[in-house]
Amino acid sequence: LGNPDEQLRIIHVAGTNGKGSVCADLTAMLMEAGYHVGTFVSPHLVDVKERFLYDGKPADEADFSESFARVKAVTDEMMEKGYSHPTFFEFVFLMAMDLYGRKKPDFVVLETGLGGRLDATNLIIPIVSVITNIGLDHMALLGDTLPKIAAEKAGIIKKSIPVIIGEADARYNGVIEQAAAANKSRVI
Repeated sequence: LGNPDEQLRIIHVAGTNGKGSVCADLTAMLMEAGYHVGTFVSPHLVDVKERFLYDGKPADEADFSESFARVKAVTDEMMEKGYSHPTFFEFVFLMAMDLYGRKKPDFVVLETGLGGRLDATNLIIPIVSVITNIGLDHMALLGDTLPKIAAEKAGIIKKSIPVIIGEADARYNGVIEQAAAANKSRVI
């Protein structure tokens, strides 16, 4: 797809509780400041195009269809080379990167799907990472304690990229702060 994410100013949001609210608030604040904002969220409620917001509105049919066709062509080519078909989430994430790469919003607010470290969205390099409060979610995949789950969410922290964390919680903030220190990332 030509790495469209490298041309985007992305705010990456992970966590257990509040991801959707943080994404909605960031989108509203940036739009109020006069910026054009792409927002990728999940799940959708009625129509899959709800995942691909541009200035708070779902993608139109033409943009959605063009991104679908472009990602499908790349997927078909990769499968011919022996690669596995992407999951549904991976496919729609790639569509979002293609769509926003073509529309070029001022900012993209990007919500992780599940976890952080191994999430498809973790391929990008954001301008800032956000980790909301951590709770016991997806324990079969992320771990059976708050520190283990926090470590998975902290996997979105990138070298020298600031990270904003939710309310202080002694049960797991140390894990996030350690990951930030290891990446020389400022914690806010």
